[in-house]
Amino acid sequence: MPWIGLGVWTPERDDATEAIKRALDIGYRSIDSASAYENETQVGRAVAESGIPREDIFITTKVGNGDQGYDSTLYAFESSMEKLQLEYIDLYLIHWPM
Repeated sequence: MPWIGLGVWTPERDDATEAIKRALDIGYRSIDSASAYENETQVGRAVAESGIPREDIFITTKVGNGDQGYDSTLYAFESSMEKLQLEYIDLYLIHWPM
C-alpha cells in the first residue's frame, strides 16, 4: 500500500479523469474514491488510460451510508466494480459507520 495517495472527492467529471491521470503520471500509485463522490467511472477510465499496469495502482473506494448492511453492501460493491471497470478493488471501506 503506497504511503501517499490522491483523494478524488467530487471534482467535475472531466476534471477528475484528468487529475487522476496527471497524478499517476507524476508518480502517485494510490487513488481514493467513494460511491458517494460519483466519480468511480472516471477513476476507472483514468486507470485504463494511464498505461500503468493495474497491479501497480492501489484503488480504494467506499460503501455509502445508505448501502450498509450485508445485502446492500454486496450490491454496492458490485455497482462500484461495474463503474470502475476493474477486476478488483484493493481496499473497500465503510465511508461513515452508522
